Amino acid sequence: MTGKAEINTRNIPAHVAVIMDGNGRWAKQRGGLRVFGHQSAITSVRETVEEAAELGVKYLTLYAFSTENWNRPALEVMALMQLLVHTIRQETPTLLKNSIKLQSIGDISTLPASCQRELAEAKELTKDGTRMTLVLALSYSGRWDLTQAAQRLATDVAAGRLQPTEVNEASLSGYLATAGIPDPELLIRTSGEQRISNFLLWQLAYTELYITDLLWPDFRRQHFQEAIRAYQRRERRFGKTSEQLTVS
Repeated sequence: MTGKAEINTRNIPAHVAVIMDGNGRWAKQRGGLRVFGHQSAITSVRETVEEAAELGVKYLTLYAFSTENWNRPALEVMALMQLLVHTIRQETPTLLKNSIKLQSIGDISTLPASCQRELAEAKELTKDGTRMTLVLALSYSGRWDLTQAAQRLATDVAAGRLQPTEVNEASLSGYLATAGIPDPELLIRTSGEQRISNFLLWQLAYTELYITDLLWPDFRRQHFQEAIRAYQRRERRFGKTSEQLTVS
């Protein structure tokens, strides 16, 4: 595996999204409970955030807890929520030190009150960060995002604040939870699963996919670097031909 020197610093994706998958399987392979995998994944999160910021990524979105995850065993969900509170509290000083702004997307109102408080406090403390924005997708799903956007858009049309003829890709994007954030150029998924799991359904329309068999607790900064190098080997055509890109 080559090092960071092989990365073209002029071709860093502005927005990278990550589906952090495989914690439970990682723990099971070691004879531990699923929560052991979630706890062990904190190092992976820390290294990924640090490496993304060092390489010049402007937005890093981590799929931390999906709407569907609420269907997991109650004890696992409770442990995840407690771990979330602890991790946010523990990592906020590092975010401040590195000028990283924390944001969140998802139905935050469904989280326990303690999680909502810690999240709100961390977002307020880091709001002036300019180096990178770390987006946590919590109680999030792509279908939820599109549904809430459609509801808000319909309300504005009914109230006369928006004309039906003004509804287009740009206006709809403004109602999504990611409004103001560019669409991801790169999606990283660990554990080898070949799906996007109801994540950023609208926003991933032209995103490059990088799938690794590594389970998330084993993912480190060198693996993030490899994902960036794989991205840089791709040709992003957006429906055009290679010849058209060469001419332009």
